[in-house]
Amino acid sequence: MNEPTTAPAGDAEVRPAHAARRAQHSGVGTWFDHHVYSLVASLGRVLGKPWATALTIGVMAVALALPLGLWLVLGNVDRFSGSVQQSREISVFLKQDVGEARAKALAEELRARHGVGKVTLRTPAQGLQSLREKGIPAEAIDAAGDNPLPWVVILTPSGDEAMLASGLAQLPEAELVQHDSQWRERLDGWLRFGGRVAWVLAFLLGLGALLVVGNTVRLDIQSRREEIAVLQLLGATDGFIRRPFLYLGAWYGIGAGALAIGLLAAAGHALREPLAQLAASYGSRFELTGFNPPVALAVLAGATVLGWLGAGVVTGHYLRQTRPTDT
Repeated sequence: MNEPTTAPAGDAEVRPAHAARRAQHSGVGTWFDHHVYSLVASLGRVLGKPWATALTIGVMAVALALPLGLWLVLGNVDRFSGSVQQSREISVFLKQDVGEARAKALAEELRARHGVGKVTLRTPAQGLQSLREKGIPAEAIDAAGDNPLPWVVILTPSGDEAMLASGLAQLPEAELVQHDSQWRERLDGWLRFGGRVAWVLAFLLGLGALLVVGNTVRLDIQSRREEIAVLQLLGATDGFIRRPFLYLGAWYGIGAGALAIGLLAAAGHALREPLAQLAASYGSRFELTGFNPPVALAVLAGATVLGWLGAGVVTGHYLRQTRPTDT
């Protein structure tokens, strides 16, 4: 007759460890499965109420699009001002006693100077013709007698515009250097102010978007309060109950972010052609740009986090108010 077999003493020590690992893996799997279920179920609830979902996402998208659009405009204006600054002309009006030979020689010297992109020499006759084309009465021009206009050297800077203008003013042949350097300083001031306004709008409208999500999730919580009460009585944790609502808020956020980007892209497409024509009048080939892929992804991520936070705040407040207490 066979003798009964006995397990080695080491097996008694190994089994509890295996059981603990299996329990741990089972807990992680359950946690992951509930996340997947909450993600899919929340998407189903979003798609199951298309009208309410469209209103929520639309209001959030407008709230997000306003500060984002302002940032986009400021970025394009800054880039446009830099492009215009590089192509702005500096006019050097020469003294009356500077003749044609010296004016042409000076133009050649300036072409070789560092920081100068293009040099154009305008004759007194061309200047007079320009006045006629601008509508100056012929009698007023003829009353001046001989052409009183000087030779003018027109330069396009390729480097530091202010430094170039300062150097040109030191030329012995220069009577007047026409250059407006204050426009850039003023524009920089407006851009800084606009950036601050964008931050304030982002805070206020972001808070509004968060409240919109919170109110929508609150209504969803109210419609499921009996289900939540049963889960609380069965001992479900707040994280377990909160999870589907967090994903619900995240879906609202990502939808609003995508719609906001779409609205800004449509606005940019409508403005691109007239803005290009305006830039061409300033001698620039500026083109309106929108969000590049990394920035667009950052906007989607930020909108998703905003929706998640809005849902989390409202759900957490509700659960704290309804959590059963031991008596």
